[in-house]
Amino acid sequence: MFVPSFYREPDSAWMADLIRGNPLALAVTNGSPEDGPFATHLPVIFDPEKSGDWSGELPGATLLGHMNRANPHWAALETGSVLLLTFTGPHSYVSPTVYEKTPAAPTWNFTAVHVRGVVEKISSIEETLGVVQSTVRAYEGAFGNGWDMTESLGYFREIVPAVGAFRFTVTGAEGMFKLSQEQPGEVRERVRESFGQSGCAYKRDVAGLMSRLP
Repeated sequence: MFVPSFYREPDSAWMADLIRGNPLALAVTNGSPEDGPFATHLPVIFDPEKSGDWSGELPGATLLGHMNRANPHWAALETGSVLLLTFTGPHSYVSPTVYEKTPAAPTWNFTAVHVRGVVEKISSIEETLGVVQSTVRAYEGAFGNGWDMTESLGYFREIVPAVGAFRFTVTGAEGMFKLSQEQPGEVRERVRESFGQSGCAYKRDVAGLMSRLP
């Protein structure tokens, strides 16, 4: 991912925060010349046993993910192979009307993190069940209502043989936080104020990140 220097994250915690807040990743592998690349949307969390409270540089962190074993992507994955996970954070269109100047051009403010790493496929049913349970705990805590999975564990055991879980050790990461940094301060502030007052949740989320810029 090409990231101009002025769009880089102010500190490494921004990338970890984006992954936690937007954990539906697009997993991409090259595939074979005949099949072409594979791309699968899947849920990803930080491994609670190794990287649960991770907030520093992403290389070295361990992530957990899972997909349907019937997906050809799962069969194409091999332990030790390289995988790219992409995460998309808050984003929104920026109309030149907000700039209050001419000439101007529209653009799109957006945030994204790309992480590269090495895959370890999990073969054990118990470990796979553990990944599913850890994912539920993470998402119920961040996005749910504290649902107690206890009474559904029997059902989990019925469906988990169809789940392909993996560990992912991050070897490299890039973050793109395009938040109008290329504009003069007064123009950037107009964009932030406009987005912050918008009825669109995407725009308000972008405004929140713009407020955190140094």
